[in-house]
Parts: sequence; C-alpha cells; structure tokens
Amino acid sequence: MTQTSRLPVIASLLLACLAGLGGCSSRAGGADTYTLYRSSLAKGVKRVHVGSFDAADGDEYNRQNCQLAAQLFQGQAGVETKFWCEKGAYHQ
Repeated sequence: MTQTSRLPVIASLLLACLAGLGGCSSRAGGADTYTLYRSSLAKGVKRVHVGSFDAADGDEYNRQNCQLAAQLFQGQAGVETKFWCEKGAYHQ
C-alpha cells in the first residue's frame, strides 16, 4: 500500500480517535494545548473545531500531532476545506 493510498485509512482512524475520545485530549486546555480547526463550506461559518491536542507530553508533542492530523485530513482526495492548528484551547 502506497503512502497516498493509506491517507484515507489513516485519516479515518484519526477521525474516529478525535470523535470517540473527545479530541484525544487528556487535560482541559493547558498551556501546551493545540487545537485543530477546519474551514467550512457553510456561509457565515469561518471555522469548525475538529479536535484538541493536550497530552501531558508537552507543547512540541501536541504541536506535531496537531500538524500531522491537519496534513492527513488535508491530504485526502476531494477535500475542499482547509485544516490548520492554533496554539491554545478551543475558542469560537
């Protein structure tokens, strides 16, 4: 299986993790938190919360995992929304 053909499988697994575990988070919005957002195709909606990364392993760990998730979601064929990470807990 090539890297490109694995992207939908990896992204599906990641989405299941984010949905099933409340964003794969372990702490409530600490200083090392990164939040994954996506754009929306709906008019008037600028961004949608996808997940929060706030493992006890620290800032760099959370940043890297958030960025990896953004790349995996963005890399799927046919995706029209944009994914990005922001430092800090979720806010609208």
